[in-house]
Amino acid sequence: MGLDEIGPWSEIKLEIVRDYAAEYSKIITQQELPLHHVYIDAFAGAGQHISKTTGKMVLGSPANALLVQPPFLEYHFIDIESSRIEELQRLARDRAKVSVYPGDCNEILLSKVFPRLAWEDYRRGLCLLDPYGLHLDWKVIETAGRMKSLEVFLNFPVADMNRNVLWKDPTRVSPDQAVRMTRFWGNDSWRDVAYSTSSNLFGWHEKTDNDTIAEAFRERLREVACFTHVPAPLAFKNSRDAIIYYLFFASQKPVAEGIVQHIFNKYRTRL
Repeated sequence: MGLDEIGPWSEIKLEIVRDYAAEYSKIITQQELPLHHVYIDAFAGAGQHISKTTGKMVLGSPANALLVQPPFLEYHFIDIESSRIEELQRLARDRAKVSVYPGDCNEILLSKVFPRLAWEDYRRGLCLLDPYGLHLDWKVIETAGRMKSLEVFLNFPVADMNRNVLWKDPTRVSPDQAVRMTRFWGNDSWRDVAYSTSSNLFGWHEKTDNDTIAEAFRERLREVACFTHVPAPLAFKNSRDAIIYYLFFASQKPVAEGIVQHIFNKYRTRL
């Protein structure tokens, strides 16, 4: 199959997740109380990509996770594309602790993967939610937070939002696109966040900026999904200096927030 080409911002995101996964596994295996720790990749891709910058092969997040030492005790890779599933199955070959799931991650996470990670069973997990656009259901995010056993990296796809939903004239937005936004956000409150109460000469309410929208979502992660530690997200920009997505991290542990802030700062100068 032809591998996806990724830009330099995606390579940085992969490095961030890789760096944290290594620290996470190291710390959790040093606990006095034995914890069964799991890695979850909900939009796993094929396991490798091609760099647009160099033309070389770049390991994807599943392949990076399998290289982490000490290793996770389970790996769960999900993708909806059959060609990517074939590559993931090849990657997982002869590895008894790796499960590969074809299909919609929103259903698979809630029905098959998250139930394996009950707090009271001493299970813990690091979950990468990296959708290509507005393909994630808020139920997944909220469930992860309320379980208390999961730490999450989350792609907040603001470019898809701006392209399809957050228009200057909201009356022209397709109802189907608005439904996608509501599904991702969890309710219709995004409308109040995205538009100010004052209107312009055309009668439209003024659209708020990307940072305001991202900060409102950060509040939802804390107040609604019940993650206690959500550092400010990292903004990823394209070559035209436009924000294409924010990378969020959410956890229940202050030490996790501190580690991620350190990693974010390490890569901030490259964005």
